Amino acid sequence: MEHNFHDEQNNVQNLNGPKAIEKLKQIAEDARTCMFITFSDSRPLPSRPMALQTVDTDGKLYFFSAKNSDKNHEIKEDAAVQLVFLNNGSSEYLSVFGTAKISQDRAKIRELWSAWAKAWFQDGPDDPNLSLITVQPEESMYWDTKHNKMVQLMKIAASIVTGKTMDDGVEGKLTV
Repeated sequence: MEHNFHDEQNNVQNLNGPKAIEKLKQIAEDARTCMFITFSDSRPLPSRPMALQTVDTDGKLYFFSAKNSDKNHEIKEDAAVQLVFLNNGSSEYLSVFGTAKISQDRAKIRELWSAWAKAWFQDGPDDPNLSLITVQPEESMYWDTKHNKMVQLMKIAASIVTGKTMDDGVEGKLTV
């Protein structure tokens, strides 16, 4: 009989629906920046840091992008994307695989607009080169800790001293 060590410690917690969206939103918005990976025939896969604008109540993620960017061209060729969020300060990590859609929805762009975005789009929300990328998650995974950073560090130290594994992590699938 095969044992799953993580299950014995209750370290796998798959979340669905509103709880999955809440976890996705919390980790993504706390991290705020992700590596945005597109798929193409080239290797390595094209990736770049992107600033998240928001995660909506349906779990969709929003990003501003230049209409003439390589990223937009790659999304037009293949809408599949991978987003990787790292929030090292609180030991939270999120991987989102999904489908990207590009639009010039000015109403949504104005709703999401902030002074920070002006650094990339000098003409504001009406910049003719500004587009909005919406990512609909298809499969997401998260990893975080059950306790705060201090407890986590104490458990690591105790593990080293005692030689006993003290896994403090929680992981699971997020089904939006």
